[in-house]
Amino acid sequence: MPVTDKRMSRYLDMVDEPKHLKKLTIDQMRQLAEEIRHELITVLSKNGGHLGPNLGVVELTLALHHVFETPKDKFVWDVSHQVYVHKLLTGRKDRFHTIRTTNGLNGFALRTESPHDCYGAGHAGTALSAALGMAAARDKRGTDEHVVCIFGDAALTNGISFEALNNIAHTTRRFIGVLNDNEWSIAKNVGAIATYLNKLITHPRYNQLAKDFERFVRRLPKGDIALKLAHKAEEGFKGAINEVGLRPTRTTADSDGRGGYGSAALFEEMGVRYLGPIDGHDLPLLISTLEFAKTCDHPIVVHILTKKGKGYDAALKSPEKFHGTGPYDIRTGDALPAKAGSPPAYQDVMGQTLVKLCQKNNTLVGITAAMPSGTGLKHLEKAMPDRYYDVGIAEEHAVIFAAGMAASGMHPVCAIYSTFLQRAYDCIHHDVCLQDLPVIFCMDRAGLSANDGPTHHGLFDIAYLRCLPNVTAMAPKDEDELADMMFTATHHPHPTFIRYPRGAGEGVPIKDQPKLIEIGKAEVIQNFSNNGRRKVALFGLGNMNSLARQAAAKLSAEGFDAAVINPRFTKPLDAGTHEFFGRAAEVVVTLEDHVLMGGYGSAVLELFSEKGVTTPVVRIGWPDQFIEHASTQDELRRKYGLTVENAVARVKALFSDTSVTAKLVEVA
Repeated sequence: MPVTDKRMSRYLDMVDEPKHLKKLTIDQMRQLAEEIRHELITVLSKNGGHLGPNLGVVELTLALHHVFETPKDKFVWDVSHQVYVHKLLTGRKDRFHTIRTTNGLNGFALRTESPHDCYGAGHAGTALSAALGMAAARDKRGTDEHVVCIFGDAALTNGISFEALNNIAHTTRRFIGVLNDNEWSIAKNVGAIATYLNKLITHPRYNQLAKDFERFVRRLPKGDIALKLAHKAEEGFKGAINEVGLRPTRTTADSDGRGGYGSAALFEEMGVRYLGPIDGHDLPLLISTLEFAKTCDHPIVVHILTKKGKGYDAALKSPEKFHGTGPYDIRTGDALPAKAGSPPAYQDVMGQTLVKLCQKNNTLVGITAAMPSGTGLKHLEKAMPDRYYDVGIAEEHAVIFAAGMAASGMHPVCAIYSTFLQRAYDCIHHDVCLQDLPVIFCMDRAGLSANDGPTHHGLFDIAYLRCLPNVTAMAPKDEDELADMMFTATHHPHPTFIRYPRGAGEGVPIKDQPKLIEIGKAEVIQNFSNNGRRKVALFGLGNMNSLARQAAAKLSAEGFDAAVINPRFTKPLDAGTHEFFGRAAEVVVTLEDHVLMGGYGSAVLELFSEKGVTTPVVRIGWPDQFIEHASTQDELRRKYGLTVENAVARVKALFSDTSVTAKLVEVA
């Protein structure tokens, strides 16, 4: 893509809000599109972010803001990782360089950030339902705003989308959907829906809507350009007549005389008119089509074809890599090199370990919900593709699919981010735990996903899992223990959950042969010295164990006798070890990368209450609120007190409080 000369007057500098965009000509908007792509490529090379999806929706976003009027009209974006262009056009371009950084713009739509963001999101499949709710509210209030739902082809692998589609025509007559079809979610789309959309591209439905559209666009300036749509639809219909299996068949007409033809029946049979597919990078065509959609008095879906990464060769060649990328070299597209000697990422340790386990155990398979790279299952896909399943963005299906395999003698490994597994909670309860099936859940991104923010933080899984019967839940202190836990899980005939963080491990060498861990058994890393000093027991769960060790060293240097325990299990808790150190210590400290409410520290308090242990407990974890995004995890940990310094200070404060000290002496 040619780089815009900064010395020239840029149209992007002139657009401070959507109304300014309406004053531009088509040629000026094309130049603006080039400038926006330059801005995206430049800023994200420093901050990282969702480059590919945003490069693909530049023209679409320009057309939407040219035709509609936000914030009166509502744009609901599925996932909303593709709203960077929208943010540039809605008064936030001066802050765009701060995106995904501390106190900067969020990487997703955020209602509190701008009135132009009418609905927040970070998970796929929610937009159709939310937009329909807004349309229904509009109808009830008797107002006249348009509601436009922008959803990707990947969203159609998610069951929620079909629940919404099933309800649209029954609920409202005015609904505009834009299906942004780029053939990708994060990885290449899979399954029957992807195949179906490919048929739509080859054989668009020819119906009365195309004729209505042709009459409409003939009245527009340069309407002959937009007529390409109707002609393409007609050719597709004629071609379909001659193909076996694609012969259009008239279905029973509904009340307004409509019926289904050929491969467009998916939308039409649900009462939603289908229009397309059209070129999603053709501005005049997009504008004309959206203008037509505004006039429709029935629900409509406009199917557009876009290129993920358009305008940047590196992103076009590697769409999966540039879906969500860290900082990169603009010239080559290569990721900036990691520091020499950096430990492997937990996700890669998981993936490589699973390959080794699969080579020795024929019952193991790996399942991902469209996240082969993010979860590390790309290693299994490459090494043993016959043992790898990608079910698309369909976490509920992934869990029940795994349950079915487990019920038939297999031992499936379901690799899903902690935040995304929340979507399948009933399936975990009803289909896995209730039937006590041996499904292994590898829960990546447990803890913070700092740049992405609250939609992606995995801070709730301990709480939502430990209340379920039959669950075994673990958290490794390092990458070697992750391998041990995976190996242990393959020998465990019950539902097993392993939570681990995003990013690099601790740098601990991984054994050639993992070892079995006794279920429900904690590891004492450092016992009391019994040197007559005041005793503090620090229980550091998972990746917080390193903080526990550091805090113990600092306390020891300041005259305390500190013990460090690696709990390993949040369910079942090692009651014996917790009770022993709870009675032996004068203060117990729990550290967890999880919310305090319902988390590991809460479980310890419950156990102490049951056992009659009255030792004060200092809990270090995340507060009862949604945690914002930031440039780094450490910044957020410092802000909310998940630090060595805070743990030490709170322990010392207990001993300096005379009333508490008196109780400590009494307990001792």
